[in-house]
Formats: sequence, structure tokens, C-alpha cells
Amino acid sequence: MDTLVQYGIGWVIAVQSLGGWLEAPMKFFSFLGTQDFFFLVLPLVYWSIDARLGLRVAFILLASVTVNYFGKLWHAGPRPYWVSGEVRALSSETSFGVPSGHAQNAAVVWGTLTTGKEKIWKWLALALIFLIGFSRMYLGVHFVHDVLVGWLIGFVLLWAFTRYWDALAAWLRRQTVPQKITLAFLVSLAMIALGFFSVNRLDGYVFPSAYETNALRSSDVLPAPVSLEDIFTAAGTFFGMAVGAAWIASQGGYQADGPAEKRALRFFVGLIGVLILWRGLGLVFPKGEEFISYFLRYLRYFLVGFWIIAGAPWLFFRIKLADTPKI
Repeated sequence: MDTLVQYGIGWVIAVQSLGGWLEAPMKFFSFLGTQDFFFLVLPLVYWSIDARLGLRVAFILLASVTVNYFGKLWHAGPRPYWVSGEVRALSSETSFGVPSGHAQNAAVVWGTLTTGKEKIWKWLALALIFLIGFSRMYLGVHFVHDVLVGWLIGFVLLWAFTRYWDALAAWLRRQTVPQKITLAFLVSLAMIALGFFSVNRLDGYVFPSAYETNALRSSDVLPAPVSLEDIFTAAGTFFGMAVGAAWIASQGGYQADGPAEKRALRFFVGLIGVLILWRGLGLVFPKGEEFISYFLRYLRYFLVGFWIIAGAPWLFFRIKLADTPKI
């Protein structure tokens, strides 16, 4: 690993030597791989373009985020700007480095969105996936191997979802709503349990003082790579989306068809709800490593997930922005 890190430092420095003019476009492409951006893309696709495709994007993204969380904890790899003062710290991150979440999530989301589309869209998606991964190296937050591993995991997940999604969906349709909800809750608990196990493996981890000095060049906040916050986020969102999918299916389902003006209004109306639950409750609920903080984080993201998949569509039916399904 030391060899990869030393080689990676030289590569990042070489990439950054291409010039400061790349900083703005690289930050833009990096944003296109963030979870915040995907929180905008997912509702847009599900509410206003193609509900079935949106559902696939939702669950493959959650799978990717979860796998990435465990991958980072199990490898506990540093970031370039933590290791070397020669790397320009053009961004900052709090988690471990490998695998790159941006590269991995870009592969699964943009890959899913272009599955079955014309070749031109697939080539554009590949170009975007490459630029997102490249941007993370330019910004000094990822090594080459971080990005390559992220792409590899992302494309493996994409293949697995493409191969098994229809069979799994068919099996779930044969289950009752209580069975689906129970299964989803157990999966979310398993995610949290594995999160505790993964964090406990790093019990006693101390952020190296050399890393601390370098990390503070880009942010006043020190990284906190050993944390349970992200797994409670993923588990709560998964449970909320799964409950929402089970309930909305029992009501006849949701379709994203209709005139363009209604599709646009759905996105803006629904997004208000997302912001209230996601950002609003985030300002109210306490932060920290205590049980109540984790529980409220799980609850907040459960509500966000449920709202996206079922709450907002229910509202769209009531205010005539979407056609009520005929059961």
C-alpha cells in the first residue's frame, strides 16, 4: 500500500500541474458525483421522467453508498492531501479515501440511467464517469487506486443489478406488504449491525498528527473517518424507500407520465418536502455520537426516503398533478 500511496502522490501532483484553470471545471464535475446532486437527480427521474427507472436508481445508489462505506472502513486508506504537503488541498473530505465514492456512485447512477439507451448516451455517460473520477484526483482528495477501485466496484454493482433486478422485483411482488416491510427493516438493522462491527474493528484509531497538519490546510474541521453517521443515513433511507415502494405498489403504483408542466410542478413541489425533511430536520435534530442522535438521523432519512417514493406521489394524486392509479 505504501508503494501505491507514493506512486499516487506523484500522479496527483502531475495532474495538478496541468494548471489552475482546471479547478473550476473539476469542482463542477466533482459535484456531479456527490450524494447531494443525486438527491436532486433521483426525485427528478422518479417523479417526472420514469418512475420504474427512478426506483432502480434509488436502490442501486443506496447499495453503492453502503458498500462504499464499508469499503472505506475496511481499507482505512488516507487521502493524498492528508499524506503530502506537496498536494494542493482543493477540497476536503472527512472519510477515508479508498474506494472513491464519487467514482463508484457515478458508475452506478449514470450507468443505470443509460442502460438500454442509444450508444451515444452510453459514451456520454462513460465520459462523465471518467471526468468525475479524474476530478477527484485533480482536487487532491483521491489517489489513482482509490478511483480505479471505485469504478471497479461500481461497474460490478451495475452488472449485478442489471442481471438480478427483474428476478428480485418479481419475487418481491409475490410478498405481502407486511412481509416486505419486515424484510426491509431486518435488512436496515443488518446494515447498522455491520456498521458497528466495522467501526469496532478500528477501535482506538488515532488520526496521525502529520495527516492532521495537512488536512487543516483545506478546512477548519478535522476529518472523522471512523463514524457511524453514514450507515444510519443509508439504513434509514433504505427502510423509508422500501416501505414507500411497498405501500405505493399496494395502492396501484405511481407513473411519471403527464404533460410537461405537471411534471415540472411535481419536481418543485416534491423538492420542497425533501428540503424540509432533509435540511430542515437536520437543523433541528441534535448531532453527535449518542444513541438519540443516531436514532433521529435514522428517522430523518427514513422520512426522506418515504417521502420521495410514496409521500410526494400521494400528494401529487391529491392535488391533481398525477393521475390516481386505477386498482
